[in-house]
Order: sequence, then C-alpha cells, then structure tokens
Amino acid sequence: MSKRGIVMLKKFKEIKETYRETKKSTIMVYVILRALVIISMIRQIILGEISNAALCLLSLILFTVPFWIQEKFKITLPSVLEIIILCFIFSAEILGEINNFYIVIPYWDTILHTLNGFLAAGIGFSLVDLLNENISSIKLSPIFIVIVSFCFSMTIGVLWEFFEYGADNILKTDMQKDSIVQNISTVTLDKTKSNKAIGINNIKYTVIYSEDNEGKMNETIIPNGYLDIGINDTMKDLMVNFIGAICFSVFGYLYIINRGKYHFVNNFIARKISN
Repeated sequence: MSKRGIVMLKKFKEIKETYRETKKSTIMVYVILRALVIISMIRQIILGEISNAALCLLSLILFTVPFWIQEKFKITLPSVLEIIILCFIFSAEILGEINNFYIVIPYWDTILHTLNGFLAAGIGFSLVDLLNENISSIKLSPIFIVIVSFCFSMTIGVLWEFFEYGADNILKTDMQKDSIVQNISTVTLDKTKSNKAIGINNIKYTVIYSEDNEGKMNETIIPNGYLDIGINDTMKDLMVNFIGAICFSVFGYLYIINRGKYHFVNNFIARKISN
C-alpha cells in the first residue's frame, strides 16, 4: 500500500474510533440506513432499474459527506444534526424517489422541503457563528448572522429548484411535480399583443394532440382542468423552505442574544474542534 493510502487508512481509523466513543447513536443510524440502501440497490439491479440503483449509489456517497466535512474543516457536528441529515437523505432518495413516497404519502415533499429550509439555515448559521466566535477581529451583530443564515437557506432552496428544472428538461424526469389547475391567466392568448392577460376559468378538461416519430397523431386528454408544468410545485417548495428558514432564524437569534437559553439550538450548530 502506498504512503498516501496508509495515511488515509489511519485517518479513517481515527475518525471511526472517535465516532465509536462519542457518537454511538450516529454510527448505529448510519449502519442501519447504509444496509437498507445496499439492499435496495441490489434489488433495483435485479429488477433492471439502473437509474434507481444509481440513486442508491448516490445516497451512499451522500451519507459520507457529514464525516468528510468534519474531517476536512476540523469541526464537529452534533449527533442530532447528523442523524437528521442521514435520515433526510434516505427519506428523499430511497423513500421518496424509489419507493414513491412523494406520490403515495401526501405532503411528503412539503415536509422534506420545510426540513431542508430549517437545516440549511442551521448550517448557514453555524458557518457565520463559527467565524464570529473564532476570529477576534470580527464581531457580527446577531441580526446580521440570522439574515445570512436565512439567505444561505433560501439560496440552497433555489439551487435545488434549478437542479430539478435541469433534470426535468435534460433527463426528462418529473422532479417538479405537475398539478391540475382549473383557471389560467396568460398574455400569450392576447391577440392584440398589448400585454393584456387573458383569463380562462372553470377548465373542465384539456386535449393535447401530439405526433410520434412515425407521423401518427396521438390524443391525450387531461381531465378536470389544465396541466400546470411544475411552477406551482416550485413556488410551494420555496415557500415552505422560507418557513423552515424563518423558524430557525428566529430561534437562532434568540439563542445568540441569550446563549443560556434555547439549548436545543446547539443540536443544529457545528463547533470548531479544539486543538
């Protein structure tokens, strides 16, 4: 084994030993979820669902991110935060995408996006609070810290919607879930080209005619209204992300101005490892 490989193996053993001593609950959750993902990946391969198997592989990679971040930046994440992150990845990729929880369970997507807003705000808060606490020349006001954490969370939410939009357009997925609407308003139907919105209300059904590769016309009927292509889902996701970010920002602000209270916030804040 090369010298670099020996060093990496030694580092891994050190991290493993540290977790064994201080974060037994995190290790237990990690092992259980990892085993479930591996079982799911094997099943998807047997079923010939290669894209789902790739999602399982992605989940396994994402599971290692919290450990890598802690080692790379010399910080420690609270066990509660790590467990929530691991469960979030499992819920989004394995339960949501592969096991269709997004379709089967109402508000599954909404719950995850709200939680994402809360967690992302916590991560943003940690980054700024670490800077504020460990660099003597910088003293940021509490309101500035929570504004940055809120903006960080919303930026993560927007970037995720960009990812969903890209996947839908390039890979032809449906991550931005469509919805049926009965009323629309659009300037596209304005024959005068005067930027006047034309409304169509009480839409009962929509008929779509499409042409296949052989030139044959196909008719698709959408009952109960008009098919909205993802915009409602996108805005809903950003709104609940906003709610999650606001919730953490409020608690984060209260925590900063009185660190003797609101101890539960510590469960979502990374800390610098003491030398």
